[in-house]
Amino acid sequence: MANAPKLPAIGEKPPVFSLPSSDGETVDLAALLGKHPIVLYFYPKDDTPGCTTQACGFRDSAASYKKAGAIVLGVSPDPVDRVTKFARKFHLNFPLLADADHAISERYGVWQEKSMYGKKYMGIARTTFLIGKNAKILHVFEKVKPAGHEAEVLEKLEGGSH
Repeated sequence: MANAPKLPAIGEKPPVFSLPSSDGETVDLAALLGKHPIVLYFYPKDDTPGCTTQACGFRDSAASYKKAGAIVLGVSPDPVDRVTKFARKFHLNFPLLADADHAISERYGVWQEKSMYGKKYMGIARTTFLIGKNAKILHVFEKVKPAGHEAEVLEKLEGGSH
């Protein structure tokens, strides 16, 4: 797409935000930066097949992410009650963040025009940002395939300087 929004680039500081989460807290990215590597993944919709596959992949790899010292955060444009219901239904062991007005998704450049069955609409392009302990973006995963994505991110996390 010629007019695709600009994603934050490798080496840049990520846009900071505070969003309500599935665990009832407000997650403040600025407070987490520089303390741990952060996996920040944006997904289109709670409790849909691809998003469930992706979330459960991160859930099932929690021990490996913990060993790497990393924090996993999922962001969706759904309201907080939906992310909470989704997190509880699948016993997710990391917070999902509600970006209901998609303002943060827009700042990250992942709120994009999509097309399904010839119909155009705006939504999240499945994208993951790996943020290092240096509080800068280490890697951007675009056009993410949900199955096995957690292993791909973990490989980059364990292999990179974070």
